[in-house]
Amino acid sequence: MKDVIIITEPERVKILSENTRFRILELLRERPMTINELTEILDRDRTTIYRHIKTLEKAGFVEEIGQEGNERIYARTARIFLIKADPDASVEHFRQAYLQVEAKKLVQILEKVGIRIKDKKGLVALTREVLDEIEVNAQPIIKRISQADIDLSEIELFHLLNILVFFQSCRLCEKARRLNTLIEL
Repeated sequence: MKDVIIITEPERVKILSENTRFRILELLRERPMTINELTEILDRDRTTIYRHIKTLEKAGFVEEIGQEGNERIYARTARIFLIKADPDASVEHFRQAYLQVEAKKLVQILEKVGIRIKDKKGLVALTREVLDEIEVNAQPIIKRISQADIDLSEIELFHLLNILVFFQSCRLCEKARRLNTLIEL
């Protein structure tokens, strides 16, 4: 399994935009599973899960890694899938929905560590806006890395994303000031 795979093709992103497939990948991040295990957890019929697994396998997101009795065991092909596809209406809808979910999660993390939030709805909106701007502006560099077929480790991806944010830091100063009015450290 690779640490990171960068997804730049809209067709592959569309495969992930289906909720059951996305959920399967989330579950397989925890550990490899059989179709029966996924069927039980997702409360879906076996045929449906099998079709989704085969679609994910064909697109390169999952692979068969073994067998347990009559059951095949499936795992992700990477720990992290970084989605950076060119603009496309259906991809953009998925990306915006995903950013909204991630922004809410980040705000929840801040709350869990004791940061007082003055305007939760405003902070979620601003966080989503910042994530969107960072992604859009980082797109050309991420695409070049993908095209160069560079194998990134998880920590290299973390550092790369940090430096891409740093490149944009001056443009984000006003948003940072707004963010500081929404939280209390």
